[in-house]
Amino acid sequence: MWSFENDPAFQPELDWIDTFVREKVQPLDYILGSQWDIHDPEFIRLVRPLQAEVKARGLWACHLGPELGGPGYGQLKLALMNEKFGMSRFGPITFGTQAPDTGNSEILAHFGTADQKKRYLEPLLANEVVSCFSMTEPQGGADPLLFRTSAVREGDEWVINGEKWFASEAETAAFYIMMVVTDPDAESPYERASMFIIDTDTPGIEIVHNYGFYGEPDDTHAHLRLTDVRVPDSAMLGGPGQAFAIAQTRLGGGRMHHAMRTLAQATRAFEMTCERVVSRSTKGEVLARKQMVQEKIADSWVQLRQFRLLILETAWLADQGNDWKSIRKNVSAVKAIMPGVLNDIASRALHLHGSLGLSHEMPFAEWVINSFHIGLADGPTEVHKMVVAREVLKDFEVEEAQFPSYIRHQQVERARALYGTGDTTP
Repeated sequence: MWSFENDPAFQPELDWIDTFVREKVQPLDYILGSQWDIHDPEFIRLVRPLQAEVKARGLWACHLGPELGGPGYGQLKLALMNEKFGMSRFGPITFGTQAPDTGNSEILAHFGTADQKKRYLEPLLANEVVSCFSMTEPQGGADPLLFRTSAVREGDEWVINGEKWFASEAETAAFYIMMVVTDPDAESPYERASMFIIDTDTPGIEIVHNYGFYGEPDDTHAHLRLTDVRVPDSAMLGGPGQAFAIAQTRLGGGRMHHAMRTLAQATRAFEMTCERVVSRSTKGEVLARKQMVQEKIADSWVQLRQFRLLILETAWLADQGNDWKSIRKNVSAVKAIMPGVLNDIASRALHLHGSLGLSHEMPFAEWVINSFHIGLADGPTEVHKMVVAREVLKDFEVEEAQFPSYIRHQQVERARALYGTGDTTP
């Protein structure tokens, strides 16, 4: 039996999260800087008490399975929770579910040694530190086959040279998890790179420049240069040549959580728009009575519901035991439509607020820019559309005949062969 109701035992938790985020967490967005600057005295004063409330409620780091001290809620419940966290910039870190730390904790849990887990995973889960996932490079963007940053073995050390691009939160991170080419001649191009854990204070690492984009309080995306950076053998995460497999482990769930938080942001834009159009009048009547305004409201509501259902279906599939690889078509579909949903709804919100919507007093321009950000992060939209098409078409066979088997006259012949022509004699 199909049901669209939440688990009755879980609904009170979602209700608590919704109220908590709206009343206590959202105000932080207006008075604090980067949410990853965990050593800022104001972060300590304002965010730490809220994190304590979350922990007391048993809702801290819910992305973790029971083996790591988490509740093991599964992807569907995580999606519903992220729909609430995403209402605030500080929502995820208040609940211990902020990117990139969630993905980094996942791969440390899966591939880390006992010493790596003790040294890096435990303080990361406690939010005593934050981390950075460094993969992309200036010359190749997100295409890993164009990466040049290399690690060469010297004795029991690896010497790393190269540049990394848009290494988010590099300046506040305690360590990087970095993809580096270790075997450029490997037969499979997907076995040329390995993953390393690198302390950010390791000699030879330079932040060339920090980049930001409109709407962010600080510039936090670093261009890194690594010159003769030496790390021990023990710094490798997983085995040689495993970087691609490790990266895929963290990306599926991460994309889903990003999607649900994007849905939350689009929902906020929609709620603000609805409040605006029922309150504002022009030409003798409220905006809500204008048919073109009604069309925008209807389009936004439909997009939100379609997007949400696609996310929840994909999360449900993951909870049925499907690994991320087997449902990558679904994940890529979520990722592919995500930027357009946010862009459309935030743009309508901006437009219907008039000149106020353009101003810094409203968040809509920031959210429009963010729609382009999420269309690039974790793989460009075009790549995900290609994945969807490729996976869908695997289920279809080549038709060797000149005309398709579904051409009408052939269908008529098959139908008559099956059912006969019938006796029409009076």
